[in-house]
Amino acid sequence: MDTDRVNTFLEIVRSGSFIRAAEKLHVTQTTVSARIRTLEEELGRQLFIRNRSGARLTPAGEDFRKYALTLVQVWERARHQLSLPPGRDAFISIGGELSLWNPLMLDWLIHVRATLPNIAIRTQVALPEQIMEMVHNGAMDIGVMYAPRIEPGLTIELLREEKLVMVRTTKLQGVSSRPEFIYVDWGPQFAAQQKLVMDESPEPSLFVGLGPLGLAFMLRAGGQGYFRYSVAKPYIDAGELELVPDTPEITYPAYVIYAEAADEQIIGPALQALRYVAEAASNSPFLEVP
Repeated sequence: MDTDRVNTFLEIVRSGSFIRAAEKLHVTQTTVSARIRTLEEELGRQLFIRNRSGARLTPAGEDFRKYALTLVQVWERARHQLSLPPGRDAFISIGGELSLWNPLMLDWLIHVRATLPNIAIRTQVALPEQIMEMVHNGAMDIGVMYAPRIEPGLTIELLREEKLVMVRTTKLQGVSSRPEFIYVDWGPQFAAQQKLVMDESPEPSLFVGLGPLGLAFMLRAGGQGYFRYSVAKPYIDAGELELVPDTPEITYPAYVIYAEAADEQIIGPALQALRYVAEAASNSPFLEVP
C-alpha cells in the first residue's frame, strides 16, 4: 500500500504550507503538488485552498483528515502485526527524548518485559519534533516528551512532574571560588520559570542543548547548573554534587502522547505500565521493578 499521498496530506495540514511540507518530507514542491492532485482526483474533492500565506483545508479536507490519520495508523499497525516474531501477539512502538530514557523509560521497559511478555516492543530515542510526527503518522504508538504541542488527533496526558534543581560539584570546587554556570536548554517553559523564580540568574558561560551532556561535563570539569533531581540524586548521595543553597526548584513536567484513534486494547496495558512507573518514580527516584 502506498501511503505517501496520505502522509503528504497530513504534513501539509501540520505545517500549513506545501513548501514547508516539501522541506519536511525532503521532496520537491512539485512532488507534493502532484501527490495532492492525485489524491484529490481519487477522492473527487478539493482538499486545500492555496494562497499567499500557505494552504488551508476545504470542508472536504477537514472531513478527510480524521480518516487520513486512521488510515495511516491502521496501515502501520498491520505492517508491524504481520512481522511479529513467534510467541508475540501484539506490537508496541514507543519513543522518548533522550533524557527521559534514564531512568523513567528504562524502568518502564524492564517492567513491561517482565509483566507483558507477549508484547513485542520497538524503542526509539528521538527529538521532540520527530516524536510528534511519528505519533501523528502511526509510526509510533506512544511518545514520552517534555512540552508537546497541542494538535488535533492527539491525546496529551501529564505523566510526571519532575523537578529541576541547582547543583554544583564538590570535589572540583577548588578550581574556582565561583563555579562555572552551565546553562542546559530545558526549553522555553524552563526559561520562563527561571526568570520568574530567580531575581538574578548566574551569567552562563556554557550553553548545552542536552541534559546528560551538561551533567557529564560538570562532573568531569566542575561547575553548577540546573538538572533533574532524580538523575542528580545518586551523585548527591555519593558526595560528588551538592544542592546550591537558597536556589528554587523548578517544575518540569513530562507528558505521554498517543493518537486519539489508537487501539486501547493494544496500547492500554503499555500506558498503564508507564503510569505505574511514573507514579512509583515520583515517590522514590529509584524504582524496584520485577
